[in-house]
Amino acid sequence: MNETATAPSPGRAAGLSTGKPIIEMDKVNKWFGALHVLRDITLSIAEGERVVICGPSGSGKSTLIRCINRLESHQEGRIIVDGTELTDDLRSLDTIRRDVGMVFQSFNLFPHLTILENCTLAPIWVRKMPKAEAEALAMRFLERVRIPEQAKKYPGQLSGGQQQRVAIARSLCMRPRVMLFDEPTSALDPEMIKEVLDTMIGLAESGMTMICVTHEMGFARQVADRVVFMDRGEVVESGTPDRMFGAPETDRLKMFLSQILRGH
Repeated sequence: MNETATAPSPGRAAGLSTGKPIIEMDKVNKWFGALHVLRDITLSIAEGERVVICGPSGSGKSTLIRCINRLESHQEGRIIVDGTELTDDLRSLDTIRRDVGMVFQSFNLFPHLTILENCTLAPIWVRKMPKAEAEALAMRFLERVRIPEQAKKYPGQLSGGQQQRVAIARSLCMRPRVMLFDEPTSALDPEMIKEVLDTMIGLAESGMTMICVTHEMGFARQVADRVVFMDRGEVVESGTPDRMFGAPETDRLKMFLSQILRGH
């Protein structure tokens, strides 16, 4: 766990984002068979807001963000992303997938394609971008994540931290309005975690709307406008990092913080 980053980021000094909601979840419920994994989730996220979702394993964190881009479907309630409600309508799904980028625990890069080809595939095929334009865009984002020199290599030639930075650049190449991160450092060796977190901090300071499932509490303190704590499929508590870490209100959050901070 990276506990070195504890100072508030420059962009957070003014407090919570006052932008219009870009994601709205209203009484969302989801089951896997008999298992009730999301229970009446009501959550609104403003444009430009950075939200960290934390909680114990099995609390529904990853399922919640996977529902936001319809990798998982919810059975009850409403999810609206940038004015489009998530339904089984494939056209609305295409719209959401273009506007919502996602970075996973595993890097999900195509091993037979170069780094540059991994980054240009979706812009060329989904956004119908000319190849030269897509390559220029990809190089810009590879520079942003500080690995432009790796463009002609294949994923297997890169470290885990470098591959995760490629995954971030690949998502950015679609010019998403929202970025989702599902425990992006959990598969990395400790020495690689900081380079990925530093990349995400830079992204946060650019004003991108971000929702990140993570146990990296130092990252949450530095970057988040709001921390959402989940347990047993429910949003138990939410607030600013200072309030959540400094004055937790529920026994469930107090226990979680004592366990995770003691363990690191």
